[in-house]
Amino acid sequence: MAHFSGEDEAMLQAMLRQLFQSVKEKITGAPSLECAEEILLHLEETDENFHNYEFVKYLRQYICNTLGSMIEEEMEKWTSDQNQVEEFGYDTVVQHVTKRTQESKEYKEMIHSLKNIMMIVVESMINKFEEDEIRSQERQKKIQKEKSSSYCTDNCSDSDSSFNQSYKFCQGKLQLILDQLDPGQPKQDRILKFYAQTFTLSPLHMTKEIYTSLAKYLELYFLSRENNIPTLSTGIDISNPNVTHLLKKIRLLNEYQKEAPSFWIRHPEKYMEEIVESTLSLLSVKHDQSHLVSQKILDPIYFLALVDTKAVWFKKWMHAYYSRTAVLRLLEKKYKSLITTAVQQCVQYFELCETMKGDEVLGHSKSCGIKQKTFYYSGQELQYIYFVHSLSLLGRLLIYTQGRKLFPIKLKTRKDSVSLTDLLVLFTQLIYHSPTCPKMTSPGHLEDYSPASMATEVLCILCDQKECAIECLYNNTVIEALLQPIHNLMKGTKAAPHCSETALIHIAHILARIASVEEGLTLLLYGENMNSSEEKSPTGAHLLAQFSKKLLDEDISIFSGSEMFPVVKGAFTSVCRQIYGTCEGLQVLIPYSLHESIAKAWKKTSLLSERIPTPVEGSDSVSLVSQESQNIMAWEENLLDDLLNFAATPKGLLLLQRTGAINECVTFMFNQYAKKLQISRHKKFGYGVLVTQVASTAAGAIALQNSGFINALITELWANLECGRDDVRVTHPRSTPVDPIDQSCQKSFLALVNLLSYPAVFELVGNQSLPNKAEYSLREVPTSVIDIIDRLIILNSEAKIRSLFNYEQSHIFGLRLLSVVCCDLDTLLLLEAQYQVSELLLNAQEENTLETSESHREFIIDSLSVERNHVLVRINLIGGPMERILPPRLLEKGDKPYPWPMFSSYPLPNCYLSDSVTRSTDLKQDNDLGKLLLCFKMPDKQTAWIENCRRQFCKIMKAKPDIISGGALVELLEKFVLHLSESPSEYYFPSVEYTATDANVKNENLSSVQQLGIKMTVRYGKFLNLLKDGAENDLTLVLKHCERFLKQQQASIKSSLLCLQRNYTSHDWFVSSLFIIMLGDKDKTFRFLQQFSRLLTSAFLWLPRLHISRYLPIDTIESGIHPVYFCSTHYIEMLLKAEVPLVFSAFHMSGFAPSQICMQWITQCFWNYLDWIEICHYIATCVFLGPDYQVYICIAIFKHLQQDILQHTQTQDLQVFLKEEALHGFRVSDYFEYMEILEQNYRPVLLRDMRNIRVQST
Repeated sequence: MAHFSGEDEAMLQAMLRQLFQSVKEKITGAPSLECAEEILLHLEETDENFHNYEFVKYLRQYICNTLGSMIEEEMEKWTSDQNQVEEFGYDTVVQHVTKRTQESKEYKEMIHSLKNIMMIVVESMINKFEEDEIRSQERQKKIQKEKSSSYCTDNCSDSDSSFNQSYKFCQGKLQLILDQLDPGQPKQDRILKFYAQTFTLSPLHMTKEIYTSLAKYLELYFLSRENNIPTLSTGIDISNPNVTHLLKKIRLLNEYQKEAPSFWIRHPEKYMEEIVESTLSLLSVKHDQSHLVSQKILDPIYFLALVDTKAVWFKKWMHAYYSRTAVLRLLEKKYKSLITTAVQQCVQYFELCETMKGDEVLGHSKSCGIKQKTFYYSGQELQYIYFVHSLSLLGRLLIYTQGRKLFPIKLKTRKDSVSLTDLLVLFTQLIYHSPTCPKMTSPGHLEDYSPASMATEVLCILCDQKECAIECLYNNTVIEALLQPIHNLMKGTKAAPHCSETALIHIAHILARIASVEEGLTLLLYGENMNSSEEKSPTGAHLLAQFSKKLLDEDISIFSGSEMFPVVKGAFTSVCRQIYGTCEGLQVLIPYSLHESIAKAWKKTSLLSERIPTPVEGSDSVSLVSQESQNIMAWEENLLDDLLNFAATPKGLLLLQRTGAINECVTFMFNQYAKKLQISRHKKFGYGVLVTQVASTAAGAIALQNSGFINALITELWANLECGRDDVRVTHPRSTPVDPIDQSCQKSFLALVNLLSYPAVFELVGNQSLPNKAEYSLREVPTSVIDIIDRLIILNSEAKIRSLFNYEQSHIFGLRLLSVVCCDLDTLLLLEAQYQVSELLLNAQEENTLETSESHREFIIDSLSVERNHVLVRINLIGGPMERILPPRLLEKGDKPYPWPMFSSYPLPNCYLSDSVTRSTDLKQDNDLGKLLLCFKMPDKQTAWIENCRRQFCKIMKAKPDIISGGALVELLEKFVLHLSESPSEYYFPSVEYTATDANVKNENLSSVQQLGIKMTVRYGKFLNLLKDGAENDLTLVLKHCERFLKQQQASIKSSLLCLQRNYTSHDWFVSSLFIIMLGDKDKTFRFLQQFSRLLTSAFLWLPRLHISRYLPIDTIESGIHPVYFCSTHYIEMLLKAEVPLVFSAFHMSGFAPSQICMQWITQCFWNYLDWIEICHYIATCVFLGPDYQVYICIAIFKHLQQDILQHTQTQDLQVFLKEEALHGFRVSDYFEYMEILEQNYRPVLLRDMRNIRVQST
């Protein structure tokens, strides 16, 4: 300040003038001061010359001189520690330095100084402006009147007032507006024009005064007895000049109401409150009520309803918290009568619908299309328009918590108050009691004002507000009201006189929204009191299923022949789709066999579409045939979509396959996917989960291939990985990828991971050799899974390498895919048996060496050799998280970037074998274990004895889980299963006589997959010190006996599926696990398996037990789906949603299904995912406590992994994480108490369904 001279002041004034001169056009074009301020605040974003203005340069230099050194010091403090910068990133450092600067003393002093300087400059400029203004006014008196407009433009722009932040409204502007009015116009028209122009040109504090004065005038106008205000009986003739003027005033008021919320938040709250209060005061005006309703003088609300039928003004006022608070406070304290009359209007209209005949009511609401041209509105039409306004206003009010607190409302005409529930029931009844406007769907009408449509719109909006829906909609009373017409129709046609197809469609839309939300679905499935044993009537889901089945089977004659009948069927099937698309919903709807009814309707429609004649050109029937064809095709697609949604759950997928329509459904899904269409309005994450579920089964994988889905997926992958668009590559060359899998290929990578489950791989790749061509064209694009293996994974020739544009990136993609896919041990054995994958990888490593001396070669460390090394260790070493060490894929800093030894031949280096493996020890002397073993010697009462054994087992697992291992585990399993298999209440499968000896089976051949599995098992058993030499022959005999033993119980079946054309296609991991548990004793192992095969648990632990088994229904066998999938994993998904909802949501967001990873875990007995002791505990727990514990253990695992799953959902690699990573830190014993709680809650349902696998599900 001390150095601020007159020259500095003049210089700054010149700078400011330059700035404002440059932006003059922008500011003068602003409609208000607020907009002008916004323009200045965002000038840097909109003006490319911003940094060239002298004033901006001055400010930058001023800040630099004052704070420059301090900012540099702060930056040096942070950048001195490089690790800190690396950890937090550059943006974080900038934020920190900025914050420290703004909090500093120097910054505050600079702001104070700068403010003082600018105040001097601005004050001087304002004084000069005022002097100029006085001189201008004097000149103005001397010039002609017609030139006055230029005066106003030059001297009254909003920008002139922005210096001192206050709008200095020019008195000449008001005079100008008055002067521009046409003296020849009527006085009222001139007044309205004056109001309209002042609304446009004035600042808020003036428009507020104008608005409130107009509102007050109208209030007095309506209260005055002298004015001839129309009555209900006379109606409104808008050609009447007085009515026209009145409507124009209301319209002007309404236009401002709708505009004000966009800018009133920038001004003091009192301005907004005065506007709100003057409006509510006007709308609350009531005349003395005449005894005759027809003589009632129309209140202001009727006129406002005429110009704003759907209460848009109220919607805008309620949108922001700022104004909503004031509106609701005033409604509660002073103007609650406004809400009361709105409710009263809705009640009166409903009563009118009930008492009057349909034709009369239709006359009352015939102006469904209010937008039609008319000059006269009758009393009935006015009442209806006011009803629509009231309905819209109440619907908006109920969205908000404080709005709902205004209820209950007391009406003069009713004894009881109107509660929230009463109002919602009223809205619901309006849908099916009020008349409909059948032609409202015609293109001529843009909006539907029919009562049913309006009520449906309100209820749908309420459904979308979760808190509001829970409080208002999700109760039995409202649901019963929605379902009432369906109840009536189910009873017979006489019970449903008012019900129309349109009303049913509206109700179905609301129910579909309710069913798409968890709380609404629960209410439909179980009612409000889930635990109540007394149910007066079936819940909503049961009724909807019954009604939909009747519609599909065309058992309801009332709608037969109607054009709308297919739409009604589609609407209610869509509601059921929301229900059976969930595990819990499907469980409730299974008894109704909706899949069969939908499939039957689809087949019938499909036949109809084939019979439609080809239109003949020039014939009058062309348009009719075309329309009919479109309707039938739309209905056929709707039915396919309904069927497809069964695939959202494992059990639903089984039902879908039983219908025989899976190929058509998957083709439909692919067509929708190709068009980039969303699955439906209620599904948020596309087709990911559906594709994953379908790909988890053999028939589903074939359907995906036949539909073209796999072809399209691989083509898209190749385009991203190898090709790319030529025109884009020229203008924007692709950047060198920094990630192993480029972001452009990540989506395709995850889609392939989802697709390539073992059943899919076996069907798509089984028994097929690689092309291994001598030459590959550069334009040859792979189209199948076998092509991807040939071109990206097994690059065993120069021709393959030369055919790739991006060899390294593409091969890494293939190796990463191999790494994930081979985490499924069955897929690994299949690829190893067919293509010798590990041998090819070893050869590639051998070739990737550099000769350093005559006798020594070193491996070249590059991205491919590091990736191959990781894959080789992964596929050749079995072990849980503590039993094997996988080399990382990333290099380290320092002299040795990759300290892990590479290899090109077996055995693996010892460094990959963990030293912390727990060797089994015999602990039979433990007291608790002794008590458990003692139980087996005195089996008095079977049931009590079994429960006692299980109780003792649980006690040991909680306190001393490590005891359950080694010889003790063998003895426990042998004795417990022996007793269970002899107990009539416990065995499930009949006893099978088996007399074959070792000599009988010795010459039988095992598949190459089984042989590789045997070697892998023995290798793992020896690593655990549980198997000895010779174990390979013994395990081979056990597997041969098992194959013959199970073959005796298989059904004869013909199928196109590869997996059903032979014995169990993959390795028997349960028998291998049991063989290691029995310490390699083949006799004990097979004897145990024979006894165990009688128990229900064997169906779920020992997967080959039910392969093509005659104990399963024939359609289940033909589907190729194992009970573990359609029963165990189905309940895993159901319990996951209830118990660990965040994890369930994470799966859906990732487009991955829990059933697929659980199927992989269970099939291979958690090999590579758990340590050996935990695998033993998994098997022992399921044997002792029941097959439902298989489900509870998987739920416990997901609970254990919750944080990791949520994190990997964010990084979009959830499926890769779950397949590649072992279950670190998980111990079965840690979750025993949690699993016991799950058992109490779910066992009856789970065991009942597990026992039903032998019978046909209906």
